[in-house]
Amino acid sequence: MKHLFNLDPSIHFLNHGSFGACPKPVFEAYQRWQAELERQPVAFLGRKVTTLLAESRRALACFLNVEADDLVYFPNPTTALNMVARSLISATQAPRLVAGDEILTTDHEYGALDRTWNYICGQVGAKVVRRPIPLPLPSPSDFVAHFWEGVSSRTRVIFISHITSPTGLIFPVEEVCSLARQHGIVTIIDGAHAPGQIPLDLDAVGADIYAGACHKWLCAPKGASFLHARREVQRWLEPLVVSWGWEAEQPGPSQFVDWHEWQGTRDVAAFLTVPDAIRFQEQHDWPWVREQCHVLAAETRERLVSLTGLRPICSDAAFGQMFAAELPACDLDWLKTRLYDEHRVEVPFTRWDGRCFVRVSFQAYNDRADAYALLRGLALLLPELTGGRA
Repeated sequence: MKHLFNLDPSIHFLNHGSFGACPKPVFEAYQRWQAELERQPVAFLGRKVTTLLAESRRALACFLNVEADDLVYFPNPTTALNMVARSLISATQAPRLVAGDEILTTDHEYGALDRTWNYICGQVGAKVVRRPIPLPLPSPSDFVAHFWEGVSSRTRVIFISHITSPTGLIFPVEEVCSLARQHGIVTIIDGAHAPGQIPLDLDAVGADIYAGACHKWLCAPKGASFLHARREVQRWLEPLVVSWGWEAEQPGPSQFVDWHEWQGTRDVAAFLTVPDAIRFQEQHDWPWVREQCHVLAAETRERLVSLTGLRPICSDAAFGQMFAAELPACDLDWLKTRLYDEHRVEVPFTRWDGRCFVRVSFQAYNDRADAYALLRGLALLLPELTGGRA
């Protein structure tokens, strides 16, 4: 499928997880929406956009198995979750955070959201409790038992990733959400990497709040993400931007959508193109694509483990199209630069718990040549960094 994407063919692009990549037919649909907006901005934004957004939300809701009126588009999960986090300290009713309250999370979370929770808790004297999740990753039942040991009488919120950003691990969020519901604890799931990479049924997940990206693994244009909130929690979610939907003159069927959807003049073309991205994947048998990508990821990880001699951090069942593999201690900035400049491989390197990792993504446009380029480059460069140990 390489020919269906706009990526530079000279680059071995193994970093779909960061910003995604948009197929040509989807990108062309995106540009058509932008052109329509520019032809008659008043008619588009003033008279048509509400209906168009509702149609787009319905397609996304069907894909996620939820109700369209419980979904709102955001440019990215970080913005969506900032709205949620700020609501926790500004809401006039439960579950308002106060001094001494705790938010339980893990030590595998996305850095921007780590900073968000540090900021929010600092405003009111609440505490972020980061439960260490050891590697190799425990079994799902052991994970839940271990994570739940971090719950205390002060735990008000659980924030956890569905698929982790630094380590590419699929966490058993359904079990965590179910247990939290029984104990009256609010669950907020960072699902940035889930839509399009793994089958996703939000009704089955059962989170109070779930934020996901459409512009990553679902392959929509950049700037298309969503927030889903259960009806019971929508009342305390206050808009990040107060605009015409607040005290709406013509209320729609969902106050949640009224409050959060309209934020003033902006390009909504990425939101409107989400149905095209869903349709593209349906037309190209995406369950099969995901499986082939997972097979290639598992093969590549096995070769990386053989190269480094370091054990894998999880079973094959605990990752999808994206995995992380540990590397020997080394200068990751030097390694990234040399790998790109000399071998044309675009792949991210991360540090977690003081250890070095490479995070590799495989999407429909990748093949074994991309995997071999990565392995060949690391085989040549790592010995220079580690004194011949790799």
